[in-house]
Amino acid sequence: MSPFRKVLIANRGEIAVRVARTCRVMGLPTVAVFSEADRDALHVRAADEAVPIGPAEAARSYLSADAILEAARRTEADAVHPGYGFLSQSADFADAVAAAGLVFIGPPGPVHRRMGDKQGARRLMAASGVPVVPGYHGDDQQDATLLAEARRIGWPVLLKPSRGGGGKGMRAVAQEADFAPALAASRREARAAFGDDVLVLERLLERPRHVEVQVLADSEGCVVHLGERECSIQRRHQKVVEETPSPALTPALRASLCAAGVAAARAAGYLNAGTVEFLLDSRGAFYFLEMNTRLQVEHPVTEMVTGLDLVRLQIEIAAGRPLPFAQEGVVARGHALECRLYAEDPRKDDLPSPGLILHLAPPEGPGVRFDSGVAAGSEVTVHYDPLLAKLVTFGGDRAEAVERMAEALSRTAVLGVVTNLMRLRAILGHPAFRAAELHTGFIEEHLDELSPEGCPSAEALAAVAAALHHPTGRPRAATNGPVAADPWSSLGPWRLGEAS
Repeated sequence: MSPFRKVLIANRGEIAVRVARTCRVMGLPTVAVFSEADRDALHVRAADEAVPIGPAEAARSYLSADAILEAARRTEADAVHPGYGFLSQSADFADAVAAAGLVFIGPPGPVHRRMGDKQGARRLMAASGVPVVPGYHGDDQQDATLLAEARRIGWPVLLKPSRGGGGKGMRAVAQEADFAPALAASRREARAAFGDDVLVLERLLERPRHVEVQVLADSEGCVVHLGERECSIQRRHQKVVEETPSPALTPALRASLCAAGVAAARAAGYLNAGTVEFLLDSRGAFYFLEMNTRLQVEHPVTEMVTGLDLVRLQIEIAAGRPLPFAQEGVVARGHALECRLYAEDPRKDDLPSPGLILHLAPPEGPGVRFDSGVAAGSEVTVHYDPLLAKLVTFGGDRAEAVERMAEALSRTAVLGVVTNLMRLRAILGHPAFRAAELHTGFIEEHLDELSPEGCPSAEALAAVAAALHHPTGRPRAATNGPVAADPWSSLGPWRLGEAS
């Protein structure tokens, strides 16, 4: 029996397609919402129904709770899946969905508020025995107080907005002389991005690893973890490559870290799927970073090693069903990696690369998964996150998963927009990555080696695509080699029956 009548997917792109896929398997009809810019988007085609919700600007479409709830009312959807990003971590939106008599497929509003406030979350974790980075999370936000606390913590320190995420407003301060201007800038950005300039101070850990724990909690109080993910390969606090299990953890350290993740979820009164993020230092000490109260972008690697469908589990928990397994029922096998394919130009400081995708050739094969929100003909606009797809590989161990990923990346092709594909290939081939010598500054440390040189421009690639295109849909034959020696392959368009 289906848990809901119909699920509205309050998102776009890759994650909307992903949610629709699981709903289809469950026999659940789906509703897509779309802005004017996404009228022909892949996620619109993936759903059973689609409703326009506004102009291209996210603030007037995908961030408009009123428009989304009206779409749910019109289509008689009784549940809303928020995906990630946009309104997925909005306590007000979760409350509004519930007030409209619908089910929010995620934690309720109070949980979002509790864990979305970094200041409050640090206090809660510290009180619950979960290790936190040495720092300051007090109410006194005077300049003099914050400076005194920074001196107590010791340089370098990290300034972090209490609300929000994604690295906005964060500032690393190496010495006291830089503190005042960094404080002013951090407050200004936090106020603009989140409407709140309260800051948290933390000791800046040197070369930490970013390791997170996937948790699930049902309405009957059962909380389990699905292991950890290593997310240390980042660019400006944006994850690029993720994997599970983390190559840095011993069995004992893994048990302690995952137990801390479950403790954090219990302290938060958590419900549904969530992720507890930690920083791991070179001595093996770990510290609570934050909790993401939603499904993570990198959830497929956990699915690959556990064989579980996290979206399905989210839906079933939201319907009030208990988890179908206890902790001892979670079994992880092998190793999985994920690479995020972005429409970004590494030669231009990773600026977004909007445009029309002329050709997209995803890799295929055993142990390869390609979660995409675009196809040939899709328009990449400046209005949304430039994530195009996620390439995931599985292997019996890390070496096999890495080799499979390197091979899959070599067979991935995108024409029409510049992507980070060459950088991903460089990361996978780097000796330090192969040796699992990872930390959050990995890309910056090796930037010269990971920056593609001489990569053709988008215009040049488009010209090549046009030159290779054949009216019949088949590529033209090469000008040399055994195929060209075959006259039936190499002759021009004047053959009988051919288009002229």
